[in-house]
Amino acid sequence: MELRQLTTFVRVAQFQSFSKAAASLGYSQSAVTVQIRLLEEELGVRLFDRMGKRVSLTGQGRVFQESAIGIIQDVNRAKQSLAGADEVLRGQLHIGTLESLCYARLPGIIRSFRVCHPQVNVQITTGIPEELISKMERGELDIIYILDEPLYNNSWCKMLEEPERVVVVASAALGKELSGRPHKLTELLDKPFYLTERDANYRRLLDRRLAAFGQAITPALESSYASFLLRVLEETEGLTFLPWFLVEEPVRQGKLSVVEVSDLQAVMYSQIFYHRDKWATREMEEFVRFCTPKKA
Repeated sequence: MELRQLTTFVRVAQFQSFSKAAASLGYSQSAVTVQIRLLEEELGVRLFDRMGKRVSLTGQGRVFQESAIGIIQDVNRAKQSLAGADEVLRGQLHIGTLESLCYARLPGIIRSFRVCHPQVNVQITTGIPEELISKMERGELDIIYILDEPLYNNSWCKMLEEPERVVVVASAALGKELSGRPHKLTELLDKPFYLTERDANYRRLLDRRLAAFGQAITPALESSYASFLLRVLEETEGLTFLPWFLVEEPVRQGKLSVVEVSDLQAVMYSQIFYHRDKWATREMEEFVRFCTPKKA
């Protein structure tokens, strides 16, 4: 039994496809088929049921999957224990994240990460949480860095979860008009709102809160790019609903103003995940370290 056979087995189980597993590993499909056949012959059991192009784990395959993942993780852990703490990292790191996090958070994180690990090749892909999760589960991303309500799945390992305040923000002139007292959310609905699209996570949070009051909102402007909404808000009178980390700098510069809303205390969570079938590399762990807020 070879380690590469176990790795191939785990990848076929993840994708439920010999061809997709082969593509992800850089093997030919015939090589994957041979490795699985040899593994089944050595174990004396059938690991997969084959139904056309689709494959699924047998009962014995599911039992063996846990052992295979454990063996791979033990081998990787042993390799890592032999590496010195000052070893130069030279691997690759493919991160999936939201446009808002990429715009507001990642530049500083990547700058610090690159200073310490200049030889790591970093690739960043943006998308909505559902797209990023799907890519992580297909093995296309090493980790995903998203902002949402707390998410849990037995197939994912969570490396970070930090609360993030989401606030109503006004253009500078409108902010002065609304300052001085807290407002009810429904009192603001006559103002123009510039919001992310309906299925975006911040928007869902706002829509659910309004639905609890029997209200809905028709935005004056919708966009999937939160950074674009901020630029428009700096130029045009209106309101938006975005995470504090995204609006903090323009608020401090006086370009925007936070509106106090008494019945909308909103919190979401920045979270970092990787698939449980993937080994957490030192590159991944180091990136998470730079994402983790320093405790006072």
